[in-house]
Amino acid sequence: MTLLVLGVLLWAGAHFFKRAMPDVRTPMGDKGKGPVALALLVSIVLMVIGYRMAEITDVLWTAPSFFKHINNLVVLIAIFMMSPAPRKGKLLNNVRHPMLVGFALWAGAHVLVNGDAPSVVLFGGLFAWALAEIVVLNKAEGPWEPTEVGTYGKDGMFFVASIILLLVIGFIHGLVGPSPFGG
Repeated sequence: MTLLVLGVLLWAGAHFFKRAMPDVRTPMGDKGKGPVALALLVSIVLMVIGYRMAEITDVLWTAPSFFKHINNLVVLIAIFMMSPAPRKGKLLNNVRHPMLVGFALWAGAHVLVNGDAPSVVLFGGLFAWALAEIVVLNKAEGPWEPTEVGTYGKDGMFFVASIILLLVIGFIHGLVGPSPFGG
């Protein structure tokens, strides 16, 4: 589980680098994007390998089977929040950090249905990072005004696209791990 923990910590560290160490990051300019992107890639590899290697010896809870449906609904909402809908639609126009909120919803939904220790470390760690990132960004950015309001038509278009993307992700998820749709 060491690789998994290192992956989650590296993910958070790479994202917080700009805010935590501005004296180091600012002089790097655009050249600093490469090392940060590399750190994020390495963190993902560590999380995947660490999660796959982790032994499931401790199961903290077992979710009822209907939680899978709740998970899928929350993940659909998360995908919608991470789409362009918050910027181009009307429904999510007042959400300040829709991608981070969507990411937190995705991670939280996965904690809900996966009560084993490696899942709690992975998804719980990513959930905590997303919430901390929102707090840090809000402090750094100060007051905020919503963008120009879009249309419900755009919301509908991105919602349909989110449903299709959920089905594609679910299919791939079932190929590499458990099917999120049951069966």
